[in-house]
Amino acid sequence: MSTFMVTGGAGYIGSHMCIRLLEAGHEVIVIDNLSNSSMGSIDAIRRLTGKRLHFYPLDLRDKPTLQTVFNAHAIEAVLHFAGLKAVAESVSNPTLYYDNNVSGSLVLVEQMAKANVKTLVFSSSATVYGMTDEMPITEQHPTAPINPYGRSKLMIEEMLRDVCVADDSWRISLLRYFNPVGAHLSGQLGEDPNGIPNNLLPSISQVAVGKRNRLKIFGNDYPTPDGTCIRDYIHVQDLVAGHLCALEYLSEHPGCCTHNLGTGNGYSVLEVLRAFETASGMEVPADVVGRRPGDAAESYADASKANAELGWKAQFDLRQMCEDAWRWQSTHPEGFRKAS
Repeated sequence: MSTFMVTGGAGYIGSHMCIRLLEAGHEVIVIDNLSNSSMGSIDAIRRLTGKRLHFYPLDLRDKPTLQTVFNAHAIEAVLHFAGLKAVAESVSNPTLYYDNNVSGSLVLVEQMAKANVKTLVFSSSATVYGMTDEMPITEQHPTAPINPYGRSKLMIEEMLRDVCVADDSWRISLLRYFNPVGAHLSGQLGEDPNGIPNNLLPSISQVAVGKRNRLKIFGNDYPTPDGTCIRDYIHVQDLVAGHLCALEYLSEHPGCCTHNLGTGNGYSVLEVLRAFETASGMEVPADVVGRRPGDAAESYADASKANAELGWKAQFDLRQMCEDAWRWQSTHPEGFRKAS
C-alpha cells in the first residue's frame, strides 16, 4: 500500500482518481479548497468505496498548513489536479488564474521538496497547444496557448521541467488532457460545475434534464463535415487509468515526461449531441449562435506515445461517455446539491 496526495481531490477528475486509488488499496490524502467543488463528492467517494480518506479543506497557497499535512503523512507521490479551469473566466480575470494555478503549484513543489516527496503527476491540458491546423496533435507540436488558462498550465509545465533539470531525483509526468467527459459507472459521481457549464457534454446534459432551456451551438460554418467544431472527448475513467500508468512509468523513469491523453478520434458538436440523444432517449433543443473567439475548427490527439511508453489506451467510446454522463445527470439534476 502506498500513500498518495490528491490535490483538487473533491473536483471532477480528482474525485474519480481517489476512487481508483482507494479501490487499489492505497491511502489517499485529499487537498481541496472547495472553491469549485463540494463535500458531496467526498461523501460519494467514501460511500462508493466504503473506505476512509483524509480530507483537508485547504488552499495550496496556505504554505504553513500544507507543510503540516506533509509532516503528518508518509506521502510517496502527489497527483496534482487543483486549479481553476474556465477559459472565459481566465480571460476576464487573468491574475486570478496566475495566482491560483501557478502560485499554488509553486508552493506545492516547494513543500514537496522540503518533505522529500519527489514524484508528481501534473494535470495539464491540450490548451497548451493553442490554435493549429495540424491534426492529430503530437507532444512535439509547438506550444502556443491563446488564453490565460492555457498559459498558466504551460507556465507550470515549464517550472516543473526546470525543477527536474536542477534536481535529477525528481520524477514528473505532465499529462495533457483533451476533453474529459462521462461519469462514474454507478451514476453517483460526475461533473458538477458551478454556474453555467463551460464544456459541451455538461451543457447538453443540463438541457436534457430541464435545468437549462436550450443548448447553444457556437458556429456551424467551420470547415468540418457538418460545420461544427470537432474535439477529442475522453472518458474520465480512461483519464484516471492514465494517471495510474504514469505513476508506474515514473517508478522506473526519473526525470520529466510529457504525454497526451485522448482517444485520437474527433467528434463534432452535432455528433456528440445526436449520440447523447440516443443514449438518453431525450430530445435536446439547440440553437446555432455565433462563433466563440479562439475556438479552433478541429482538435484531437495523437496518443500513440502514451500507448507505447505508458501502456495506456482509451477504452470507452462516445456512446458509453454519453450514457454515463446521463446516468449521473438524470439522478442528480442539481448535482450534489439536490440528488433525487
